[in-house]
Amino acid sequence: MAELDKDAAVGVLNRILEAELAGVVRYTHYAFLVFGFGRIPIVSWLNAQADESLLHARQAGEWITTLGAYPSLGIGALLDSHQHDVGAILRESLETECQAPGPVPRAAGAGGGPFGGARGVRAPDDPCRGAAPRRCRQDAAQAGRTARLFAARDLG
Repeated sequence: MAELDKDAAVGVLNRILEAELAGVVRYTHYAFLVFGFGRIPIVSWLNAQADESLLHARQAGEWITTLGAYPSLGIGALLDSHQHDVGAILRESLETECQAPGPVPRAAGAGGGPFGGARGVRAPDDPCRGAAPRRCRQDAAQAGRTARLFAARDLG
């Protein structure tokens, strides 16, 4: 087994931490925006996504400190179309879930992710290869759940 490139691993983990913290803010904000008939299950789902993002952020932060490094205080990009209908919220959510932080750029139509992208696929020289396979599977599953909710509400 190759030795871990600590600086590169911490860089990837900090990008994951920042993306997950952005997810906490984004999903909490989305939950505030949903109103009307059928609001309760959608808000519950959005709040659960915020909780899951916070858990992932904590896990990434723990890995960073375990490696003896300092976790980032930054936060990832916050996409907001300023549209408040459920369809727009779910589209933004799906778009965000399809973006994987990490050293491997997402290649359209390549890989085995749920949307044909490179989610969870790591290059052989990736310093974090194998370090967080569970998180990659969780993110792929999350993107799938978002897509199913999107399809079930016929918002395409």
